[in-house]
Amino acid sequence: MTRERNLKEKILDYIYILSKQPILLRDLLEANRQYNEGMHVDPAKLGFRLRLARAYLVYILIILAIVVPLSAILHKPLANIDPHISILGAMVITAVIFIGFNFFRAKLRDEITKRQIKKSWRLRFPYFSYEEYNQKIEEIYVKAIKEEISKKDLERYILDNLVED
Repeated sequence: MTRERNLKEKILDYIYILSKQPILLRDLLEANRQYNEGMHVDPAKLGFRLRLARAYLVYILIILAIVVPLSAILHKPLANIDPHISILGAMVITAVIFIGFNFFRAKLRDEITKRQIKKSWRLRFPYFSYEEYNQKIEEIYVKAIKEEISKKDLERYILDNLVED
């Protein structure tokens, strides 16, 4: 699992440009709320940007790692079937590869979003673990929006409400 984790981290570091600027509290809270609701978060708020050419390169390498061995194994059986079926199969596989890139990119975006949120969370709320408190702080943040708490009082409001619970 750690090897897979390291590979994923290396891919994310290779594909994304990360800002060195800290994430603002309000942006962190808004990103956490959107992420918990299953929405895509604005990358600028979390300080990351996709390097599209590198994403294509990594995706092509992953596809080649799957397709080349598979085609080597299936070459003999596919050589003996009707060419029309092979053409249709090639069309389907090509479509799946092109559609798959969008899923690949969305998955990577979700991973980098979660990583950036957790990284910023450790800075803003060092005594409250993300896994345990992200839903509770989201509820407090929504309540703060309804009560129109100012930006400068937001952190104190959240911490006061956490302590009360």
